[in-house]
Amino acid sequence: MATGLGGTKELSLPMFTALRRFSILMTMIGERFVLGIKASWPVQVSVLAMVGGALLAAADDVTFSWSGYTLVLLNDGFTAANGVYMKKKLDSKELGKYGLMYYNALFMIIPAGIVAWCTGDLERSAAYPNWSDMLFFTQFLMSCVMGFVLSYSVMLCTQHNSALTTTIIGCLKNIFVTYLGMIIGGDYVYSWLNFVGLNISVLASLGYTYVTFKRKPASYLLLNEANSKVDTV
Repeated sequence: MATGLGGTKELSLPMFTALRRFSILMTMIGERFVLGIKASWPVQVSVLAMVGGALLAAADDVTFSWSGYTLVLLNDGFTAANGVYMKKKLDSKELGKYGLMYYNALFMIIPAGIVAWCTGDLERSAAYPNWSDMLFFTQFLMSCVMGFVLSYSVMLCTQHNSALTTTIIGCLKNIFVTYLGMIIGGDYVYSWLNFVGLNISVLASLGYTYVTFKRKPASYLLLNEANSKVDTV
């Protein structure tokens, strides 16, 4: 959360979303070494195309920032590690998805509280004058509920698919952020090489989605065929 917000502050939205695609490559590598899952060649090609497009865009990024790039790449690593180990724990059936969500939130209370105290956010939030405003309070509670819905949805997606699929689906929403950020962000500086790189990365994301979900019907047919054989026996 901290590295993600820091990277967003330092970089333009299009470049931030492009560099976030490195989390996909890191997730694929993590699945290979931690979970023993080797991605198919079409998946590997689409992932490398996404990363290649991001590198092409970064090669002509006139708003380059060492701190911004470092924060985003750290965020990519944390995202990949979180997805891979979440998948590992979900497959082991030790905690279950509700237990995993509970302990994730529980263990984050202390470090999040320390960060909030060190940055002065605790004092500022306690002194916020609109806590008694029902409209603000309602919206605040809604954001808390939607945070839970988001976490639960991510966990379900990881459980039924893979950590790599969850990561890429998260990046797909950034397609809109990429193009809207060019218009409304105000900090994007156009260059043809940067623009081409961003578009290659976006198209590769769509290609991965097609390759991944194209295989689903075949797997479902095999599963149904196996079930029918079991029923016959």
